[in-house]
Amino acid sequence: MKIGIIGTGAIGGTLAKKLAAAGHDVKVTNASAEHELANTAARLGVAHASLRQVVSGVDVVIVSIPTNAIAELPKDLFSGVPDNVIVVDTSNHYPTRDGEMNVFNEKLESVWVSEQLGRPVIKAFNNLLAHSLEHSGKAKGEPERVAMAISGDDEKARRVISTLVDDAGFDPVDNGSLSESWRHQPGMPGYCTELNASELKQALVDKDGIKGKGASLRDKSMEIFTGLTATPTHEEILTILRSLFPTNPKQHNAILEKADSAS
Repeated sequence: MKIGIIGTGAIGGTLAKKLAAAGHDVKVTNASAEHELANTAARLGVAHASLRQVVSGVDVVIVSIPTNAIAELPKDLFSGVPDNVIVVDTSNHYPTRDGEMNVFNEKLESVWVSEQLGRPVIKAFNNLLAHSLEHSGKAKGEPERVAMAISGDDEKARRVISTLVDDAGFDPVDNGSLSESWRHQPGMPGYCTELNASELKQALVDKDGIKGKGASLRDKSMEIFTGLTATPTHEEILTILRSLFPTNPKQHNAILEKADSAS
């Protein structure tokens, strides 16, 4: 599959490496000068291209840049790009990075992204920590394989992106239409808690996940992290995020294991 990726940060860069290693034809772009972009692409083992070129002649475009930067993309970026080219949104809004974006008080993030791009989008690759994406992938069929949620209005497009999730080392979980994408945004039980497929399916419908309440839990988690005196490990980050939800199965299992070890 031919894939263009806009953004080479922790998510976009990791996806470029993983998807290229899986045999896909990948090209990337970013906001750097051309020689810096070329060096980055070489390090990732993929081709580099201009912004206009990266969306041309591909099957899938993955947009992996900060949420506030999406509005700065050219409004005609996808003009002339065939309708069957799938566009993937990996973004998550964090006010500490993106600034306050009041539009999200009334509108889902990926719905807004779709409007900015003028194209339908699939929400994917957004509900895992960068460390998880890079290091927690496993071969299909391995036990406790971490899962990733996918939302979008085009069922066929969701199936295509499911194959890329699988190629990246994770079990895809179909979350249905884009209107349901809030279920794997920050502050939700299925966001960045590194669950297997059955656990993630449950987390996506968990009663602890309340539409419109994710931002407050997102901000609570950020307050916890900024209050730490030392940089947390990956496991410590997972523990904090899981602790926000009493029904999180990994949190529950950890409590049981601690109780067993103490007895």
